Amino acid sequence: MTVPSEPQEPLETPQIRLLRRMVMLLTAVMIGGVLVTFALIVIRLSDRTPTLPDQIELPGGAKAQAVTIGNNWYAVVTDDNRILIFDKTTGKLRSEVQVK
Repeated sequence: MTVPSEPQEPLETPQIRLLRRMVMLLTAVMIGGVLVTFALIVIRLSDRTPTLPDQIELPGGAKAQAVTIGNNWYAVVTDDNRILIFDKTTGKLRSEVQVK
């Protein structure tokens, strides 16, 4: 009569051990890459805080509909279909574009 033996776990070969370590290293590198990418996106987006004057005086009693900010200018789209471009440092009106 033969006694059933307990199932034996397969022996780990050096190739499988190397493969397991490589997969763990690749996983760690991918997680690190995702974290670095996320951190860079947060840093880049939080660094761009637009600055506008506290009060903008629009000519002709116009009301602002939208604002766009450039490097040294900002543009205000008004409710009477005009785009007013102001200098960012002085606040003076640079240009006016009538939208048809």
